[in-house]
Amino acid sequence: MALQEQVMEELKAAMKAKDTVALESLRAIKSALLIAKTDKGGGGTMTEAEEIALVQKLVKQRKDSAAIFTEQGRDDLAAPELEQIAVLERFLPEQLSEEEILAEVQATIAALGAESMKDMGRVMGAVTGKLGGKADGKTIANLVRQELNK
Repeated sequence: MALQEQVMEELKAAMKAKDTVALESLRAIKSALLIAKTDKGGGGTMTEAEEIALVQKLVKQRKDSAAIFTEQGRDDLAAPELEQIAVLERFLPEQLSEEEILAEVQATIAALGAESMKDMGRVMGAVTGKLGGKADGKTIANLVRQELNK
Protein backbone atom coordinates (compact mmCIF):
# COMPACT_ATOMS: atom_id res chain seq x y z
CA MET A 1 0.00 0.00 0.00
CA ALA A 2 1.33 3.43 -0.91
CA LEU A 3 2.25 5.76 1.92
CA GLN A 4 -0.52 8.23 1.09
CA GLU A 5 -3.19 5.52 1.18
CA GLN A 6 -1.81 4.16 4.46
CA VAL A 7 -1.80 7.66 5.98
CA MET A 8 -5.40 8.26 4.88
CA GLU A 9 -6.55 4.97 6.47
CA GLU A 10 -4.82 5.79 9.75
CA LEU A 11 -6.12 9.36 9.59
CA LYS A 12 -9.70 8.06 9.47
CA ALA A 13 -9.03 5.74 12.39
CA ALA A 14 -7.42 8.54 14.41
CA MET A 15 -10.41 10.81 13.74
CA LYS A 16 -12.81 8.14 14.96
CA ALA A 17 -10.65 7.56 18.04
CA LYS A 18 -10.26 11.32 18.60
CA ASP A 19 -6.48 10.81 18.92
CA THR A 20 -5.18 14.38 18.58
CA VAL A 21 -1.47 13.45 18.61
CA ALA A 22 -1.92 10.93 15.82
CA LEU A 23 -4.11 13.35 13.88
CA GLU A 24 -1.50 16.08 14.03
CA SER A 25 1.29 13.70 12.99
CA LEU A 26 -0.70 12.14 10.16
CA ARG A 27 -1.77 15.53 8.86
CA ALA A 28 1.89 16.57 8.83
CA ILE A 29 2.75 13.56 6.64
CA LYS A 30 -0.23 14.20 4.38
CA SER A 31 0.73 17.85 4.00
CA ALA A 32 4.39 17.08 3.30
CA LEU A 33 3.39 14.47 0.70
CA LEU A 34 1.07 16.91 -1.02
CA ILE A 35 3.72 19.63 -1.08
CA ALA A 36 6.36 17.24 -2.41
CA LYS A 37 4.07 15.94 -5.15
CA THR A 38 3.03 19.39 -6.32
CA ASP A 39 6.48 20.97 -6.07
CA LYS A 40 8.17 22.08 -9.26
CA GLY A 41 9.77 19.03 -10.80
CA GLY A 42 7.87 16.74 -8.44
CA GLY A 43 6.06 15.08 -11.31
CA GLY A 44 3.10 14.14 -9.12
CA THR A 45 4.54 10.80 -8.00
CA MET A 46 7.08 9.71 -5.43
CA THR A 47 9.17 6.59 -5.08
CA GLU A 48 9.13 4.61 -1.86
CA ALA A 49 12.65 5.88 -1.05
CA GLU A 50 11.48 9.48 -1.43
CA GLU A 51 8.49 8.80 0.82
CA ILE A 52 10.76 7.28 3.48
CA ALA A 53 13.13 10.25 3.24
CA LEU A 54 10.19 12.60 3.71
CA VAL A 55 9.00 10.82 6.86
CA GLN A 56 12.59 10.70 8.17
CA LYS A 57 12.80 14.46 7.69
CA LEU A 58 9.61 14.94 9.73
CA VAL A 59 10.98 12.68 12.50
CA LYS A 60 14.28 14.58 12.53
CA GLN A 61 12.47 17.93 12.83
CA ARG A 62 10.54 16.68 15.83
CA LYS A 63 13.64 15.17 17.47
CA ASP A 64 15.47 18.48 17.06
CA SER A 65 12.52 20.39 18.52
CA ALA A 66 12.21 17.99 21.45
CA ALA A 67 15.94 18.29 22.16
CA ILE A 68 15.72 22.10 22.17
CA PHE A 69 12.65 22.09 24.41
CA THR A 70 14.27 19.64 26.84
CA GLU A 71 17.48 21.69 26.87
CA GLN A 72 15.44 24.75 27.84
CA GLY A 73 13.59 22.87 30.57
CA ARG A 74 10.28 22.86 28.67
CA ASP A 75 9.30 19.22 29.08
CA ASP A 76 5.66 20.23 28.59
CA LEU A 77 6.52 21.16 24.97
CA ALA A 78 8.93 18.26 24.41
CA ALA A 79 6.39 15.57 25.33
CA PRO A 80 4.01 16.14 22.37
CA GLU A 81 7.00 16.15 19.98
CA LEU A 82 8.15 12.78 21.33
CA GLU A 83 4.62 11.37 21.03
CA GLN A 84 4.48 12.51 17.40
CA ILE A 85 7.82 10.81 16.72
CA ALA A 86 6.30 7.50 17.86
CA VAL A 87 3.41 7.94 15.39
CA LEU A 88 5.70 8.94 12.51
CA GLU A 89 8.11 6.06 13.07
CA ARG A 90 5.33 3.59 12.27
CA PHE A 91 5.76 4.59 8.62
CA LEU A 92 9.51 3.93 8.55
CA PRO A 93 11.20 0.58 7.93
CA GLU A 94 12.53 -1.14 11.04
CA GLN A 95 15.67 0.65 12.14
CA LEU A 96 18.94 -1.28 12.32
CA SER A 97 20.87 -1.59 15.56
CA GLU A 98 24.14 0.29 16.01
CA GLU A 99 26.07 -3.00 15.69
CA GLU A 100 24.43 -3.77 12.34
CA ILE A 101 25.18 -0.27 11.07
CA LEU A 102 28.78 -0.55 12.27
CA ALA A 103 29.20 -3.85 10.42
CA GLU A 104 27.91 -2.24 7.22
CA VAL A 105 30.21 0.78 7.71
CA GLN A 106 33.24 -1.46 8.22
CA ALA A 107 32.38 -3.57 5.17
CA THR A 108 31.94 -0.46 3.03
CA ILE A 109 35.22 1.06 4.22
CA ALA A 110 37.01 -2.19 3.36
CA ALA A 111 35.30 -2.44 -0.05
CA LEU A 112 36.13 1.16 -0.99
CA GLY A 113 39.63 1.04 0.47
CA ALA A 114 38.91 4.19 2.48
CA GLU A 115 41.77 5.20 4.75
CA SER A 116 41.21 8.72 6.04
CA MET A 117 38.62 11.40 6.67
CA LYS A 118 39.12 12.52 3.05
CA ASP A 119 37.09 9.45 2.07
CA MET A 120 34.18 10.19 4.41
CA GLY A 121 31.91 11.51 1.65
CA ARG A 122 32.35 8.40 -0.49
CA VAL A 123 31.78 6.08 2.46
CA MET A 124 28.74 8.04 3.67
CA GLY A 125 27.17 7.99 0.20
CA ALA A 126 27.69 4.26 -0.19
CA VAL A 127 26.44 3.34 3.30
CA THR A 128 23.44 5.66 3.12
CA GLY A 129 22.51 4.21 -0.27
CA LYS A 130 22.74 0.62 1.00
CA LEU A 131 20.80 1.17 4.21
CA GLY A 132 18.00 3.12 2.49
CA GLY A 133 16.12 4.62 5.43
CA LYS A 134 16.92 1.87 7.90
CA ALA A 135 19.38 4.03 9.83
CA ASP A 136 19.66 7.62 11.00
CA GLY A 137 22.15 9.73 9.04
CA LYS A 138 23.67 11.17 12.23
CA THR A 139 24.39 7.67 13.56
CA ILE A 140 25.94 6.63 10.25
CA ALA A 141 28.11 9.75 10.18
CA ASN A 142 29.32 9.21 13.75
CA LEU A 143 30.24 5.58 13.05
CA VAL A 144 31.99 6.42 9.77
CA ARG A 145 33.96 9.19 11.50
CA GLN A 146 34.86 6.82 14.35
CA GLU A 147 36.08 4.09 11.97
CA LEU A 148 38.05 6.43 9.71
CA ASN A 149 39.82 8.02 12.68
CA LYS A 150 41.18 4.67 13.94
